[in-house]
Amino acid sequence: MKKLNALTSAVLALGMSAAFAHGDEEHAAARKFDASKVEATDFGQEGNPKKVTKTIKVDMSDAMRFTPSDVTVKRGETVKFVVHNDGKVLHEMVLGTKEAIKEHAELMKEFPEMEHADANMAHVKPGKAGEIVWQFTKPGEFQFACLQPGHFEAGMVGKVVVK
Repeated sequence: MKKLNALTSAVLALGMSAAFAHGDEEHAAARKFDASKVEATDFGQEGNPKKVTKTIKVDMSDAMRFTPSDVTVKRGETVKFVVHNDGKVLHEMVLGTKEAIKEHAELMKEFPEMEHADANMAHVKPGKAGEIVWQFTKPGEFQFACLQPGHFEAGMVGKVVVK
């Protein structure tokens, strides 16, 4: 019961409404934008694909790195991240605050089979690409990371600076 309460609290704290949904890139690609379901977070909100003002290509590799690892955007900008997996294993890009990413990484260690599909993440199979459309509504420094087992710990982390 203690583990269940910890899991429930962590999931709620991360705002992961679909914590146990199917989490592959096909599901993410089929995601339809619905303005009535957009939830604000400490690092922004799901962006409207029709209002994208900037596209950023991000590559993921089995060297446990993102390229580029640092990006800068303007507050209010709606960004489309086109995330390509150049590796041979599953990778993902998850946007969040430094604290939320760290907490989510700890949760994934405890529950490595947990799959989820939220607007702030893209799960990408080897050789494939995924997308995240995000509106950065607050200035600050945020992170993106791969939370597949061992990837975050190996340094698969990047930074988003919102000015």
